[in-house]
Amino acid sequence: MAPSLSINVNGMEFENPFLLASGPPGTNARVITKSFDLGWGGNVCKTISLDASKVVNTNPRYGKLRDPKHTDVVIGFENIELISDRPFTTWLEEFREIKKHYPKHILIASIMEEYRKSAWQEIVERVQETGVDGFELNLSCPHGLPERRMGAAMGGDPDIVKEVVGWVMEVAKIPVWAKMTPNVGNVTASPRAAIEAGAHGISAINTILSIVGVDLKTLRPMPTVEGYTVPGGYSGQAVRPIALRHVMEIARAFPKTSISGMGGIYQGDDAAQFIALGCNTVQVCTGAMLQGYEVVKKLKQELTNVLEMHGFDRLEQLRGKALEYFSTHANLVERQAQAKVKRVGGGRDAETWKGEIQQETDALTSN
Repeated sequence: MAPSLSINVNGMEFENPFLLASGPPGTNARVITKSFDLGWGGNVCKTISLDASKVVNTNPRYGKLRDPKHTDVVIGFENIELISDRPFTTWLEEFREIKKHYPKHILIASIMEEYRKSAWQEIVERVQETGVDGFELNLSCPHGLPERRMGAAMGGDPDIVKEVVGWVMEVAKIPVWAKMTPNVGNVTASPRAAIEAGAHGISAINTILSIVGVDLKTLRPMPTVEGYTVPGGYSGQAVRPIALRHVMEIARAFPKTSISGMGGIYQGDDAAQFIALGCNTVQVCTGAMLQGYEVVKKLKQELTNVLEMHGFDRLEQLRGKALEYFSTHANLVERQAQAKVKRVGGGRDAETWKGEIQQETDALTSN
C-alpha cells in the first residue's frame, strides 16, 4: 500500500500537503475549483481586502531570471503584482459557491488590511461567514501599498504583528495562519509575536524584495512599465535555500506550532525538504505558474517516492526529521576531530587552497 499523504493541521483535513499559494493560481473561483479537481490539497486564495478600488495592477508585472546557458530555464521570478483587484462582495459570493460544491476541500482566505482594528475585524467576520476553512494573514507582501502600512511594512514590526493578530483572534472562529516576510534580520521575532497573540500557525516565506535585473539595451530596470519600475517580490527555485533556513529557524523555535512552508518548491523532492525541516504543509505559486496546475500529480508522486525510500507509511513520519542535525560550527569541528576524519576539509586554509580553486571547491562540497 502506498504511503498516505493526508494530514490534519489545526483541525483541517488535507488530502495531501500541497496547497496553491496566494497569488495568480487562486485569483477566482474558476481557477480555485480547477485546482481542486486536479488534486491539490488546498488553495490559499489571492489576497483580498475590503476595498479593492485602491488596487491597480500594471502590465508587464513579471520578470524572469534565466539560466544564461539555457535561457528556457527560469531560475528566479520577480513580480510587482498587487493583491486582488476584484470586488470584496464578489469574493464573498465565490467563497460560498466554492464551499457549497467542494465542502471537503480546504479553502484558505488570504486577507490583508490597513493598520486599523475595525478593518481587520470586519474582514474576518464577513469572510468567515462564507464557510472558508481558515485564514492566512498577509503580513508580508514586500511591495505595494507600504504607505498604508500594509504587508511587509506591518509584518516586519513584531509589535504591530502582535497587535494585529490579537485583533483578528478576538473575532476569528476558524484557524488563523500568519504569513511571514523574509525581509527581516531576526527570523523568529515576528512569528513569536504572532504565536503569542494566538495564531494557530505560521506560513513562510513570502517573496524577497528584489530587482530582477537591468535591460542593458535600454539601461532600464525590469520589469519595465513605461520605462520605470519598482522593487518587487522574488520567488522561484533560487529562493529555496533561504526559505528552508527560515522554516528551520521557526520550527526549532516553535516546535508545537504548525508551519506551511513555501519558497522555490518546483518538485516533490523540494517539498520533502520543507517537511523534513518541520513543515506540516507546503505551498506552491511560481512552480505552478511556470509548470501548470497539472504539476500536482507529479509533486504527489515524487513526495510519495521519498516516503517509500525511507519506509514511511504516513507523512508525519517525515516531518522534522532533519531538524536534530543542526548544530554549531564549534560542534562540527569537535565531531570531526572525534571521528579523526582524514580528508580534504579537515585541513587549514594554507593546506586546502593551493591555486586550483574549482577542484578545491569541489573537494569541499558534500553534494
